[in-house]
Amino acid sequence: VDATIAALSEHMEEGDIIVDGGNEWYPNTVRRGEELEPKGIHFVGMGISGGEEGARNGPSLMPGGPKEAYDALEPILTKCAAQVEDGPCTGYLGPIGAGNYVKMVHNGIEYGDMQLIAEVYDVLKNVVGMSNDEMAKTFARWNETELESYLIEITAKILAKEDDVTGEGYVVDYILDKTGSKGTGRWTVQEAAERSVAAPTLAASLDARYLSAKKDERIKAAPILQGPKETPNVSKFQVLEDLQNALYCAKVCAYAQGLAIIRATSDEKNWDVDLAQCAKMWKGGCIIRAKLLSKIQAAFVNDTSLPNLMVDPAFAAELNERHMSWRRIVTLCVASGVACPSLCSAINYYDTYRRENLPANLTQGQRDFFGGHTYERIDKPGPFHCVWTDAHKDIGDISTRTDGENVKV
Repeated sequence: VDATIAALSEHMEEGDIIVDGGNEWYPNTVRRGEELEPKGIHFVGMGISGGEEGARNGPSLMPGGPKEAYDALEPILTKCAAQVEDGPCTGYLGPIGAGNYVKMVHNGIEYGDMQLIAEVYDVLKNVVGMSNDEMAKTFARWNETELESYLIEITAKILAKEDDVTGEGYVVDYILDKTGSKGTGRWTVQEAAERSVAAPTLAASLDARYLSAKKDERIKAAPILQGPKETPNVSKFQVLEDLQNALYCAKVCAYAQGLAIIRATSDEKNWDVDLAQCAKMWKGGCIIRAKLLSKIQAAFVNDTSLPNLMVDPAFAAELNERHMSWRRIVTLCVASGVACPSLCSAINYYDTYRRENLPANLTQGQRDFFGGHTYERIDKPGPFHCVWTDAHKDIGDISTRTDGENVKV
């Protein structure tokens, strides 16, 4: 990329624009923009999502760069982008780096969404015992509900596709269970940690891919490590209803985590990324396009300072109504020995966020015990340190004990 930009820039004039439409690590985009700035050449990093269908019918375009450059490109981008009921799936996201960042998180959410669907498929196949044809019809039916999305739509088609090589069975059953990745999911999880934002559902989906890649190890582990010998006797109708509710709730959590990452970085870097705009440009053309994005867009239009998607009144009501279904599915998976890392991490995220009091007081007490890291009290302001045992000593001025915490390097 750098060599191409260097070659192009030799023939460009002040005010010209270079657009990088690849999946790029955003610091590289920022660096390239800064390097071109002295020459007066505008650099735009633009995330693009849509795959083959997006190439034919219009993708989601996520540009970030100088506003002057975006204004010049806008007539082209709005014509090229996918179109939904309230306009094109593009818009100005912010300064250089913002576009690549939003696309990166889009892909992180995509990882989470795909893993959630895979876990539901696992339950349908290995707990409920449904055939490929039954599962395909179930996903197709769900695609006519609040779960309507591109990924649900193609899941139904994938499960129904008969094998085109042997002519026997279904293609999906011949696919090796090793999931690849190209780095954007890992970047998203790294950024979540860097910004101190919890994104357990996205992280769990990445871990699931890494574990799937250990196929040879799993083959050797299978006869050694044991799971439940009996699975619970459950109502098929109840499980299907619960799966639909659990999948929807977990999807909401995946979007909540991704949008929280974007907000944290936008606030830190003064990008002023509009989360409602993100939801709008994801409504069409891209891989994570889904019916619920209209509700996500409305949530951030109604409250631009919404701290977390889950506490939007509309989403909170749905989560409150459906969470018992979600719990039953996670319990069923554990009792059946079927891994559900993303479904489980999502409900743990929900339960942790909704609780006023957490056991973190004990953890902080442990930190003070072994490291003199101090703690805050619920009855008095300021940091405190306890002389826990006779072996502990006064550590002197405690006001500077936390100076090194949360420092970004």
